[in-house]
Amino acid sequence: MTPTPQSPSIGSPASGRKATGLSLTLLLALTSGANTGLAQSGPAAPVTTVPSEETVLLETFQVTGLRSSAMKAIEVKRENPQFTDSIVAEDIGKFPDNNVIESLQRMSGIQVTDYGRGNITGVTVRGLPDITTTLNGRNIFTASGLSLSLQDMPATLIKQVDVMKTRAASHIETGMAGVLDIQTFRPFDFSGSKISLSAKGTYQEQRDRFDPNLSALVSNRWKVGSEGKLGALLNISYLTTTYKDQSANPGAQVLFAKGAQPAPAWPEPYARIFPDVVPWSTGLVNGMPTAPGSTIPGTNVEYVLSRDAIFFNESKGQTSRPGANFSLQYAPNKDSEYTFEAFYLGYRNHNYSNLLFSFVDWWGAPSPATLDVTLYPGTNIVQRRGYIGDVFSFTSGDHTDQRTDSFQYSLGGKWTLTPDFKLTTEAVFQDSEYTANNFFIRANRNVRNDVSVNFNADAGLPAFRYLDVTGTAVDESRVDNPSTWSLAHMWDQGFRNTGSAATLTSEGLLNVDWGIIKKLRFGIRIDQREAAESARFAEGDPTVGTDLATFNTRLPGVVSVNNGFYDGRAAIPTTWASINGDYSGDNSDAIRKLYSFTNTSYWRLKESFAIEELTSAAYLQVDQLKTEIAGRKLSGQFGLRLVDIKTEMEFTNPAFNRFDRTTGDAGVTKLLPSAALSYEITRQFVARVGYGETIRRPGFNDLNPLITYTRDVTNLGLGTAGGGNPDLKPTTSKNYDLALEYYFDESSMIHANYFRKKIDGLVVGSYRRVTYTDSIGPYNYVLSQPTNASNGKLEGFEIGGKYYPKDLPFGLSGLGVEGSYTHLKSSQDVPLYNPATGLVIGTQNTPFYAVSPDSFSTTLAYERSKFSARASYTWRSAFHHHNEAALFANPLYVYNSAERSLTAQLSYKVTKNLSIDLEGTNLTDDVQHSYYGKNGATVHNFNNWIVGRTFSLGARYSF
Repeated sequence: MTPTPQSPSIGSPASGRKATGLSLTLLLALTSGANTGLAQSGPAAPVTTVPSEETVLLETFQVTGLRSSAMKAIEVKRENPQFTDSIVAEDIGKFPDNNVIESLQRMSGIQVTDYGRGNITGVTVRGLPDITTTLNGRNIFTASGLSLSLQDMPATLIKQVDVMKTRAASHIETGMAGVLDIQTFRPFDFSGSKISLSAKGTYQEQRDRFDPNLSALVSNRWKVGSEGKLGALLNISYLTTTYKDQSANPGAQVLFAKGAQPAPAWPEPYARIFPDVVPWSTGLVNGMPTAPGSTIPGTNVEYVLSRDAIFFNESKGQTSRPGANFSLQYAPNKDSEYTFEAFYLGYRNHNYSNLLFSFVDWWGAPSPATLDVTLYPGTNIVQRRGYIGDVFSFTSGDHTDQRTDSFQYSLGGKWTLTPDFKLTTEAVFQDSEYTANNFFIRANRNVRNDVSVNFNADAGLPAFRYLDVTGTAVDESRVDNPSTWSLAHMWDQGFRNTGSAATLTSEGLLNVDWGIIKKLRFGIRIDQREAAESARFAEGDPTVGTDLATFNTRLPGVVSVNNGFYDGRAAIPTTWASINGDYSGDNSDAIRKLYSFTNTSYWRLKESFAIEELTSAAYLQVDQLKTEIAGRKLSGQFGLRLVDIKTEMEFTNPAFNRFDRTTGDAGVTKLLPSAALSYEITRQFVARVGYGETIRRPGFNDLNPLITYTRDVTNLGLGTAGGGNPDLKPTTSKNYDLALEYYFDESSMIHANYFRKKIDGLVVGSYRRVTYTDSIGPYNYVLSQPTNASNGKLEGFEIGGKYYPKDLPFGLSGLGVEGSYTHLKSSQDVPLYNPATGLVIGTQNTPFYAVSPDSFSTTLAYERSKFSARASYTWRSAFHHHNEAALFANPLYVYNSAERSLTAQLSYKVTKNLSIDLEGTNLTDDVQHSYYGKNGATVHNFNNWIVGRTFSLGARYSF
């Protein structure tokens, strides 16, 4: 999937000219380096490939099978000076999972979350999401973001993934979590010609559909002259996912008067208390007090906590991810090698999201049944309301189209200029664009809605039903009747986010003999980055009122009635009528003619910000330090990286068709030291220690000062507003690492790591109340903006290993096990704000977002000459996922409950060239949950969603 649209932009002609000029400069520099290499005289010295950024390269790709894959991953870990974990493809086209993130969750120190649209989208390394993504050592990103959307990377394009948790001076300086380098196949990976074809069908249980996953690799190499060689490779992939996401959400908590109370309160029982009538504090970290008999501070008004609404969402669609990699390598002799690569990654998503929303807060139609209320024992929190009369309900049929196209081109050369000096130079250009169109249409209920609700009827799942009203001709409990819904408001939105970069790198590696110093590495990196975002917004109401049944006769197919919602796992509606998002997306022009739009609507994409950023870096690194202590080898590397970042920003406010432009600039210069040492206590037992400093640049959208105001839909009296902050500074981190590694043999090892990060200038949200006047009039909002107002610490330890024993009895021969455990402890000082003034009134220590204190994974593998099997189980404890909008009475922090996943894979080699694979994911078929507050799973339950299982059958043929 791709970036979430917020506010958008496009690059200016001037910025395009700058990129072109820099590209020409890069090519001239590269050509100059090539001439130097070819003009050298004297005898040619043997050369080994100099890995860029300390990546350990596997010279010829011959990995086959589980044990061999483990052996190569262990080799990479042991030989890399940095703290590194790797995943190596078991064969061409056979990476362990469908995409990178699914495989990463089994690495120590890595946690994943946010399953949706058939994929996992969230990943953290040692508790941090700020990961620098590289492709064959080159920085790669999606659109206006700073990193690649990893879920978009098809596994069939991948040879190897390295996660470097510590940083050398020669590494790109950003990404406090680490560097994730994806390596693709190249023609020199193979000794001759190679063709590999794979096809897989995946059954998506939630949609009852099969999806194709196709890939092909064609590679060959030829001799050129007496000692030269030439190779070409094309690898293509096409993956589709037909998905269905289903969620049931009891909504947020607000205050209600407990029963009937005398003036100046409310005579109606369980009337809602709005904060603009009787002030009460919204957005508290721990929420409003929940003890029985609690009153609003400064009053005698006793209250209870209950939900404002309940809603259910069914999201169906299909994603497709085309990908291609072309690699051309030429080595005229043993002293020089040139590589041209072109890489393409695409993403398409067509989605129809269907929402059923009902308020459960109305007190204006009281009856004796209104008092049928159950509280959780020992609290003032409502669990069940047997009757709520005449509430407001709506459905929303939403269509979304998203598309991403990302291209990266590189041309590089490696030369051995003397027996002791090697030079590597590369020019890279990349361009990425994301577009999205949203077409949302609401339908309001046109009959009386009486409802009954239990907010936690079964392990976090609500129970909810519409009641039939006595004495009417229509059955109001039938929300699948289109005639009981009327056409209502419509939103029409579009987004375009773009990003491009031109990069020049040049690096030298010099063999020296300066005592314990054996090699020096030094180089430069110049990167010109541009990003822009644009948007269009329109909204309006229908010119003629009509119910959906009548509307469907005018435009046949415009109305849809779903069925079987939530698979019968909860006592909630399973069917309702709404606008058909697939139809509305295909017939948007016809539907627009039926609407009158507000005067704030604008139809053309308008730029909200454009950014140009120039990063210049130079480094000097002792690449190989080697000596002995007590007869055992001590080795390592240390160095300094000097980085200078200059950012120019231009922002536009398109509100009310005004286009006020503001400009700004920012800059930072940092000297970042790093060091890593390893000591062989024995030949099998290795100790490592590391230190490094890294920075995190603000996200481009976080710099955008444009504030978006959104009125609330729950009649709270407070809207939400959000924007960026052009004064944000980079976050800095000091990182300490210690590890012990024991290598049993080439396919078995165990390791234990301790790490600690001290982070300054963390970006957190600030909150304050503001009044903003739009086309309707003045309205109160809670405004959130990012600020460098927090410092934090993160520490933990990892234990992991691979064990593939030899010489087992016949029946057990081929058995292996892999596993990891991670413990994390995080804390950050988050400022507390006076919601009225925005002034800081204190601080609170909280954990980082998306950090589970504990997680583990285990894999059991079995492999024989023709058959292999693998089962993997991962688990992570509950964690603070995000913050709710600061508008409600429940605790502010939203936690996800513990998450687990079980996958399995069987492979059978039919012939030497043909293999068949059977796979299953999420075999436990869990329902996942979230809740407000650290211990709020019962009384503050929030969202519930079904992930769904998949089953795949595929074949691979190579020759």
